[in-house]
Amino acid sequence: MDKFVLIVDFEVKPGTSDEVIKYVSENAESSVEKEPGCYQFDVLRVPDNPNRLMLYEVYENEAAFQAHGKTAHIEAFLAKARPLFVKTTMTKLTRKFHAGK
Repeated sequence: MDKFVLIVDFEVKPGTSDEVIKYVSENAESSVEKEPGCYQFDVLRVPDNPNRLMLYEVYENEAAFQAHGKTAHIEAFLAKARPLFVKTTMTKLTRKFHAGK
């Protein structure tokens, strides 16, 4: 069965990326631990721009992603981190094939 994938590409205010990485990492950990439909949640930093971060999230389906958006930990994350965002782009995808562990 296809999985629902979300890629979030965002830029944060200069000097705040370490703080945002802390917040988003806590959210990622909670998402994978507490949400049965959240399979993977990677936090990435773009090497040549420390203020640009990306998230790679894999969910069982789009309904699992929608449920993710209504959790207490995502609300807490957004309350802390959203004021530090400069720009955010979300791309929704359907994973057709996965090789790996």
